[in-house]
Amino acid sequence: MRCGPQTVGLVWLLASLFGGAGFSGVARASEAPATTKSIPEPELPPELDRAPPKIAIPQSPAQARAAAGVEPILPEMSDPEVGTPPLAPGATPDDIEDALEALPPVEGRHSALAAMPNWRASREALLAFYAGRAHIAIWTDATGFNSAGRAIIARLRRADEDGLDLSGLTIPEPKASIKDRALLAKAEVGLAETILAYAFQASGGRIDPARISPMITAKAAIIDPIRALSMVATAKDPDAALAGFNPPQKGYRDLREELASLRGSVRDKRSSLDPLEATTLQGGPDSHGLIRAQFDSLGANAKARRAGPRTQIAAVDSPQSADEADAGQFRALSQESPATRALEASIVANMEMWRWEPRDMGEERIEINVADFTLRVLRGDETLLSARIIVGKPDTQTPIFSNAMRYILVNPSWRVPQSIIRKEMLPKLADDPDYLTRQGFEVTQKGDTIEVLQPPGERNALGHIAFMFPNEHSVYLHDTPSRDLFMAARRAFSHGCVRVDQPMRLAELVMGGNWSEQRLRSLIGGTERTIFLPRPVPIHIEYFTAFVDEAGAFQTRDDLYGHMQRVESALGLGRRS
Repeated sequence: MRCGPQTVGLVWLLASLFGGAGFSGVARASEAPATTKSIPEPELPPELDRAPPKIAIPQSPAQARAAAGVEPILPEMSDPEVGTPPLAPGATPDDIEDALEALPPVEGRHSALAAMPNWRASREALLAFYAGRAHIAIWTDATGFNSAGRAIIARLRRADEDGLDLSGLTIPEPKASIKDRALLAKAEVGLAETILAYAFQASGGRIDPARISPMITAKAAIIDPIRALSMVATAKDPDAALAGFNPPQKGYRDLREELASLRGSVRDKRSSLDPLEATTLQGGPDSHGLIRAQFDSLGANAKARRAGPRTQIAAVDSPQSADEADAGQFRALSQESPATRALEASIVANMEMWRWEPRDMGEERIEINVADFTLRVLRGDETLLSARIIVGKPDTQTPIFSNAMRYILVNPSWRVPQSIIRKEMLPKLADDPDYLTRQGFEVTQKGDTIEVLQPPGERNALGHIAFMFPNEHSVYLHDTPSRDLFMAARRAFSHGCVRVDQPMRLAELVMGGNWSEQRLRSLIGGTERTIFLPRPVPIHIEYFTAFVDEAGAFQTRDDLYGHMQRVESALGLGRRS
């Protein structure tokens, strides 16, 4: 008969307990040939020539088997010394795969997901992300969301603070107890899906700027979906990783604070009102019982927020979290005037336009706010120069984009764009063939096309200096002989280029101290000169109708080109009267 591991272990144990020669001795005694001469056993000392001592046999069967070398100690309910059994395992890779396969189709989903133009690619990225991690759960454990998952949920539940809209998505209660493996897998995948929606929106994916206007060629750097999931999954602080998908610029942060301040002040005002007073402020008849119930609900939720996170009963399957419901209810009740609603919509829309700016705008840079008719030269958040500007008329708009200034022209010649020749000069030439000559323009004809050049001089439309950053719009910054126009409050007079009130000071700054203002002025009056900057200077032509100024005061401006109204509409923030 062959000895299995248990038999061998038992033989060895018995041999060692009763003074035998051990496993090797037993084997020799049973296998030795008959011709082998046996070796006599040595005499034992008197103190050892007695019955073998008693050995304490473990009380637990599992410990007895372990002592015999049969198997390791395993936790058993009958082994009180071992302790309580381990927790049930969380979602398995198979459970995660099943949850991914069970995701509903993108088509027909009226939510933050369906609004994503690239959601089909994001769905593929979600599958690839988990496949690359062997379908191991990341944000859930045996009973629910782990610490990373809870931190992510906390940020998702505050998405509205950044003007984001996750309506239609499940944002679960972070402390919800989920013991069913299939539900754990569903919660895991659902959280990853919501992370993608948040990252997509926060990085500027909700609106294609070209939909707002062809004159906006700024482009948001939308985060790659797999990279977004990986960044959050590997971050020491997942909450901060999610928040980091929003713009980092001070201008954005200032607006975020203004939005919180506006909502907070409205909340405080509403909380001090009697529900019946609120009915009167809202205007029109209403059911006093319904209004009172709604305000009672708001009051209860306010207490809950002070006490800590609220509990959501349906942690996984509910289409809208309790806090989301509160937010929608709050918006419906608390914004007592069209002006307040319009201001909130304006702030959120301006925050959205910040998402189209480069995340790294350059330490030393030029920022032009078309809606404010202002240019600033910045080093970090410090303003080195603030100057008035003249921008394009509504029918000849200044485009919105980022570029880099590379050189300046002193005594520039103006090569008149064909659009201006066709729209403005040809009609005047039809009435007066000598019109352009009298104005000092040089006219040449090439086939059926005429070219018009204005040479350097005091009458030149570009003034004494121009700042060049080659771009698809053929716009630039320049001086102007029409200095009186800078005194106007609404300075939209140009054909698209930007006229600067302090051009020589601007030139001195962008030249990095290599050229003084006095040295630049000494060149005026000669032929056109090209001077390259020591290094390119980032320039950002922006459009913000709401911002915080250098003194810390919140400012609003008219929507000169209608861009902001179209952004509000695209975000579903249409102003109600």
